[in-house]
Amino acid sequence: MAYDIDMIRKVYSQIPERVIKLRSLLGRPVTLTEKILYSHLSGSFPPEPFEKGVSYVNFDPDRVAMQDATAQMALLQFMQAGKSVVSVPSTVHCDHLILAQTGAAEDLKKAEETNKEVYSFLSSVSKKYGIGFWKPGAGIIHQVVLENYAFPGGMMVGTDSHTVNAGGLGMIAIGVGGADAVDVMTGIPWELKFPKLIGVRLTGKLSGWTSPKDVILKVAGILTVKGGTGCIIEYFGPGASSISCTGKGTICNMGAEVGATTSTFAFDQSMSDYLKATGRADVAEMAMNIASDLKADDEVYAQPAKYFDQVIDINLSELEPHINGPFTPDLATPLSKFKTVAKEKGWPMEMKVGLIGSCTNSSYEDISRAASVARQARLKHLKVKAEFTISPGSELVRYTVERDGFLDSFEEMGGIVLTNACGPCIGQWARHNAANLPENSIMTSFNRNFAKRTDGNPKTHGFVASPEIVTAFSIAGTLDFNPATDFLVNEKGEKVKLDPPTGDDLPQKGFEVEDPGLIPPSLDYQNIEILVNPDSDRLQLLTPFAPWDGHDLKNLKLLIKARGKCTTDHISMAGPWLTYRGHLDNISENLLIGAINDFNGKTNSVKNQLTGEYGAVPATARAYKKVSMGAVIVGDENYGEGSSREHAAMEPRHLGAIVVITRSFARIHETNLKKQGMLALTFANSEDYNRILEDDSIDIIGLESFQPGKNLLLTLHHADGTSESIEAKHTYNEAQIEWFKAGSCLNFIKENQ
Repeated sequence: MAYDIDMIRKVYSQIPERVIKLRSLLGRPVTLTEKILYSHLSGSFPPEPFEKGVSYVNFDPDRVAMQDATAQMALLQFMQAGKSVVSVPSTVHCDHLILAQTGAAEDLKKAEETNKEVYSFLSSVSKKYGIGFWKPGAGIIHQVVLENYAFPGGMMVGTDSHTVNAGGLGMIAIGVGGADAVDVMTGIPWELKFPKLIGVRLTGKLSGWTSPKDVILKVAGILTVKGGTGCIIEYFGPGASSISCTGKGTICNMGAEVGATTSTFAFDQSMSDYLKATGRADVAEMAMNIASDLKADDEVYAQPAKYFDQVIDINLSELEPHINGPFTPDLATPLSKFKTVAKEKGWPMEMKVGLIGSCTNSSYEDISRAASVARQARLKHLKVKAEFTISPGSELVRYTVERDGFLDSFEEMGGIVLTNACGPCIGQWARHNAANLPENSIMTSFNRNFAKRTDGNPKTHGFVASPEIVTAFSIAGTLDFNPATDFLVNEKGEKVKLDPPTGDDLPQKGFEVEDPGLIPPSLDYQNIEILVNPDSDRLQLLTPFAPWDGHDLKNLKLLIKARGKCTTDHISMAGPWLTYRGHLDNISENLLIGAINDFNGKTNSVKNQLTGEYGAVPATARAYKKVSMGAVIVGDENYGEGSSREHAAMEPRHLGAIVVITRSFARIHETNLKKQGMLALTFANSEDYNRILEDDSIDIIGLESFQPGKNLLLTLHHADGTSESIEAKHTYNEAQIEWFKAGSCLNFIKENQ
């Protein structure tokens, strides 16, 4: 029986009636996305339809998922909410803090020792508040959620941007910051701006070297890293039905890389098969009973342009493998052109390392197809040229693929099997001599490839492809290769060619596992006292942020004007900094140290207006804070792209910054800033970015009459004694303005209980 079956049964009992109401409200056929969203409204149906991209809407999600790095801050906030138990089923997954260094067994043992304090805290809080706890080594959050908790037509939030992976099982699953998760866990309606809709019609069928990963790599090239912002992507068409459930998950997973709120697929046979294979035949049966409500209406599929704001067509029969990167996940190159482009761009041609797995591509299907390529290295007497690592997605998958001999195939080609964890994908990779390596190329089946993302070296060129393509390139050891057409010379001096990969969507002998790694939720431990050592450098209880004083903000100092791409990795790096995810003051030492200062082109070098000297961003922020002087951060386009980590919003708030003004924001980061009581503003005229000077002091005028839709005024006081004013837009609604006034959303919740 599935976990939380009574909750799922309740959701399914409500959907048909609400879909009928929805059609009546809209007066037209409806998409799957609209069915799920309106079925999860908090409260009654509105008198008029919501306006896409405009209306702020309250929802009641069905569950919450948290990974260990973000769960620390989320649960530290939840502890302040005064609740005795979570209001919806919730889980914590220990997957981010395990450093990939030697191999699975050694790395896991070391992680358990190194992170003992954090794991103990997370497990104790989970016990106290009725939260399921997945132990270190159990698997990557999104794979585990797909195997155990995701269900068609459901709605979930998770404290990780790749929560969207659950769209592969027909959910609306959305990545959020910890404060948003706290809303849901405390039973407060969760707010989202009603999304626009992008439809992707898939026809044909995948074959040869092409895989589901190539669908999203192609879409990323079309939409770019911000083309999906404020949108939900709904995949449909005969091609969609031909893709496995876990393949659908891969496609949805990387929807985060185009900024999409989430992505989803309609319920079909592949989902039913996957539910049954993972012990949830009861959910499959219930979903089948309302199958017509777990897909868009037929008229939508017949004339999608009438119902979606944008429609993209992809013929899977014509789609070829893609390789995206380096340094950005939307630079998409078809396999047939890749080696030519690599030479033209001057990318390092020798491929040093191939890495497969991660939450994006670590299913049974992924590993079986990659193993079929690895097996050829031995059978065709090929010497593997690049280092190679494998990160299984969960203990369920790892145990099963080991039983079926796939891990042996990887080890025979020299591969190293890592722990069932995120590892190199999020910078938890102790790559030998990484900092001193010259320009080099690696290829992964991960989702992101920002500079320094995997190994901390800005010279590492990271490319993203499917697991089978990564495996083939690892055998070749060069970017000057196309496995679909090119021959390799083996150890016997013979020219041999790799065959296209093969594999099974699901294990023919079924999944098998001895210990999946779950400590299930219970209400037997609510008398537990949660203690945090005040001298700990890993954990720190939170102090509420100060409320607004009721006046316009005057004489704020410019902290940094960030140039170009500034992701949450630039604002709050991962990698070794994951150590301090539960200690706000310590982790604030990485604030914006990866951002490029527009005035000198350097990282972590900004002018301190109090001394006139250049120094580190965190130190400069602390200097302003010490004299009670607020600060302003200026950003470029799509500021805050990438991870959902709310530390990127909490750190500037903690160090005294109160305003972030940009050309544009990534969705999750803008929301996170609002949740922490900050002002997230955009230039009314994007060119006004250029009017911000290095020595500026800035006033924010209009806060005393702060209201939705009304611009604020920024007065720039330049060092030469002149001043000028520019307008700033915002997207705050009435409730979000109250968060600002209270000092944070959490403060507001506590004040109004």
